[in-house]
Amino acid sequence: MDGGNGIPRGARCFDIELARYTYRRMKIRFLLAFLLTFVLKPCFAVPPDWTTAIAPFRISGNLYYVGSRDLASYLVVTPNGNILVNANLDSSPALIRQSVETLGFKWKDTKILLSSQAHYDHVAGAAQIIRETNAKHMVMDGDVDVIKSGGATDFDPTLPHFPPARVDRILHDNDTVTLGGTIITAHKTAGHTKGCTTWTMQTHEGGRTLNVVIVGGWAANPGVRMVSTPGKPASYPGIAADFDHAFATLAALPCDIFLGAHGIYFDLLGKVDRMSKEGAAVWIDPEGYRKAVADHEAAYRKEVALQQSGH
Repeated sequence: MDGGNGIPRGARCFDIELARYTYRRMKIRFLLAFLLTFVLKPCFAVPPDWTTAIAPFRISGNLYYVGSRDLASYLVVTPNGNILVNANLDSSPALIRQSVETLGFKWKDTKILLSSQAHYDHVAGAAQIIRETNAKHMVMDGDVDVIKSGGATDFDPTLPHFPPARVDRILHDNDTVTLGGTIITAHKTAGHTKGCTTWTMQTHEGGRTLNVVIVGGWAANPGVRMVSTPGKPASYPGIAADFDHAFATLAALPCDIFLGAHGIYFDLLGKVDRMSKEGAAVWIDPEGYRKAVADHEAAYRKEVALQQSGH
């Protein structure tokens, strides 16, 4: 028998049930998409110290601090133009520019931009700074694709994306960047990112030549795995070897002035508070550098052992 219109009654019932089933599946898919997009998506609240300005100042010789209370940016001044280390957040260029101009330097004189690591808190402002200054962007090999893709190709998919930026020169371990008589060396200290870079240079202060180290990064973000265990692969092949190389490199670097991509690495705010009494000598901290490297390596070894145990 049919149910009218020449369509068997059973076929009509089947069509109705299929429509109901399809509708339920669509509702479930929509709900899952909503949860993944708005509820389960990691929340990256920006700490106030990342965006709060601090009065810029000279560290030593031709090296100046032009970052915020924690996201560090450095200006290296030369007769042939200036080098900027770290563009930071996509909101940071205005703060950095204000700091540069407060010191009496011209923003357009920024000829080279260097990036310590390809995470949004250190490179999201790069595209804007390049547009405004036409600086040549120089990046360590392991971070190039991530910066060009705006973070889309990062091995850690939980991190926020950022405006993609062009890269004008691909650096390799121990390459040098030279401008106006100043030489900056790029040390590949990967692990935190695949191309995490520690920068070194020398300044001259009071008749002394001082070795400057700007640490790029020395710890894995939460959830990053250095060890492959059943069902838990390493975040990228060779990450543990990269960290091993990074700590060996950091331990071997001569350091008088200890700096880093984050102010918290080297007690920026504490040292700024002491500057009024101790002057520029506050930045000379080889013991603090050695202790920080040792402490971070110990924490890394502990985390590796924990992951090897199956955690």
